[in-house]
Amino acid sequence: MSWAPLPRGSFTGIDWSAPNAIDGMDPYLAWAEADGFVGYHVPGQDDQPKWLPIVIGLREGADVRQLVNASSSRWLQIPQVYLLTPGLRHCTARVSKRFFQHWREGHAMRALIQRFELGLPVEHHTQALPHCCHPHEQPRPPAHRVRGTVLGVIDGGLAVANTAFRGARGHTRVKHFWRQDNFYGGPWPGTPGNERVPLDPTRAGPEPHDMGYGHELDAAAIDAVIARYTVNGRLDEDALYRHLQMWDMARPVNHGTHVTGLATAPGGPLNPQDNDFASRCALIAVQLDWANVLDTSGGAMNVSILDALHYVVSRCADDAAIVVNISWGTLAGPHDGTSLLEAAMDELVERLAGRLQISVPAGNGYQSRTHANAVLPPHTRRKDPGTALHWRVPPDDHTQSFLEIWLPADAGSVSIEVQPPDRPAQTVSLVPGQSGMWTDADGRPLWSLIYPKTTALGARGTCALLALGPTASHDPRQALAPFGRWTITLRNAGPLPVVFDAYVERDDVALGVNTGAKQSWLEDRFYDTQGNLKGWVDQPRNPTPIRRSGVFNSLSTGQRTIAVGGTRRADTGPQPLAHFARYSPQKPEPDAARPQRPGVRNVPQTLAPCDDNTALWGVRSTGSLSGSTARLAGTSSSAPREARRRLNALK
Repeated sequence: MSWAPLPRGSFTGIDWSAPNAIDGMDPYLAWAEADGFVGYHVPGQDDQPKWLPIVIGLREGADVRQLVNASSSRWLQIPQVYLLTPGLRHCTARVSKRFFQHWREGHAMRALIQRFELGLPVEHHTQALPHCCHPHEQPRPPAHRVRGTVLGVIDGGLAVANTAFRGARGHTRVKHFWRQDNFYGGPWPGTPGNERVPLDPTRAGPEPHDMGYGHELDAAAIDAVIARYTVNGRLDEDALYRHLQMWDMARPVNHGTHVTGLATAPGGPLNPQDNDFASRCALIAVQLDWANVLDTSGGAMNVSILDALHYVVSRCADDAAIVVNISWGTLAGPHDGTSLLEAAMDELVERLAGRLQISVPAGNGYQSRTHANAVLPPHTRRKDPGTALHWRVPPDDHTQSFLEIWLPADAGSVSIEVQPPDRPAQTVSLVPGQSGMWTDADGRPLWSLIYPKTTALGARGTCALLALGPTASHDPRQALAPFGRWTITLRNAGPLPVVFDAYVERDDVALGVNTGAKQSWLEDRFYDTQGNLKGWVDQPRNPTPIRRSGVFNSLSTGQRTIAVGGTRRADTGPQPLAHFARYSPQKPEPDAARPQRPGVRNVPQTLAPCDDNTALWGVRSTGSLSGSTARLAGTSSSAPREARRRLNALK
């Protein structure tokens, strides 16, 4: 093994090891090019992406129309939906190698772009859009836009034919349904032999012209397929979903169906209060790209969710009141509302001037040991012990693992030292502006530390990214990172104390899939894992840097979205322990006096139940088939209850 500089990108042409090359850029893009997009599941050198999906944030005073007019659709393709809302500064795009050539050469479009962030280049996202924005052309708004009060749902696995989502006369309330996939399934680490199945537009619906990918069904098409599979008044839902190529519906519970039921399903005999205004509202639903279900680290989330949000808005009339629920999220990120996706959501809420509300969950990782927060003392020298974090990476993880270290803008004197498990000779120490990677004998990267002076991932300070390859694989050609306890030591040579946060990115397995992912975590001898009554919240006098507080959904720290924490319907013990779901952030903050980076959010704005009581976790909601119910736990169930409350307030 040897320490090597980051290579010149084969796609971007950027020499990532050149001075200042990583500053202001997305470190995940640099890592993706270093390992040849292996972590993005593009197998082999002969199958590299032709286009990359990105999210773009423009500078103050610029908008998407200016960017389109200053560029060419031959190398920058933006879905047409982003021109339907005037003045937007955020959009998704697909870019070719020529985009980066123009970027390096100082093309006029570069002066408009403040930052951009890589999406997940898989499947159709690596191909050109068949329809996109062109200079000086204005796309037409879609037909049949929905009026009145509308619930938008962005999730996975929505049972569109379920009677819970139909009106009094049996017609569907799902006015528009966009399925972002072009395929069902697909190859993924840990799932050998999982074949992808192309979706048939005559069954799954045509491609929405203004989005450029996926398949769309309107209410008439959904009602028609319901009528087709109804015999003697009984609907064969299994046959209907097979026809629509929605094989997920064969499972008794699907996350999107459960969430949508909490937001809008009518109540039964035990819940008559849910026969409310929300139970009669129109729905616009987006089933997220399959990559979002498989890759829980959120690589696909920025592009998929932003596209989905603009799809929902574009299908609503100009005077419609819209409440959108997004029960999705990850663990890493700036947590101060300045990520590109959060800034884009805030912008859209502001542009619609009160017509749009977005409900998001606060997160489920409160006990997961994925966050560290501490103050680095000043004048720390290289020979001093520094502040050490211990990151436990399991031995059977078939996916990549990531640790982000966030530092404020005045932290230019902080060095980061990384020691792999049981390999003291491979210890590396970097300062801002430096990067590199350890490679195996064949030159394949095993792990990398990328420490820019500024980052595209947030607008304040910087983020140092420690990226690891998988620790296990069914493919003998896969380079494997060391497993065990990684030691990350921070030292502050500057004259003032520095507050930092470290976040281990989400890497678990989503409901109903098997990816071979294993969640890594932080460990420390002072962290309380005994399970005693006071051990479920942070104790201010505990010296451990690992903090439950701050383990917050990275999608939920914006200024204009509504973050919802989770409680129990029935409290059966002393406050505050019995009131909150143990996996949810709390309100108020139990350790409010601890130092924070500027703008960090770790307290939800509001609360809603997601557990029944201390013994019975989760809440019941709509199952995949009509009349069935299922129980799921998580603040994903709290957010739609808040969405429902806000829908009813619009009555």
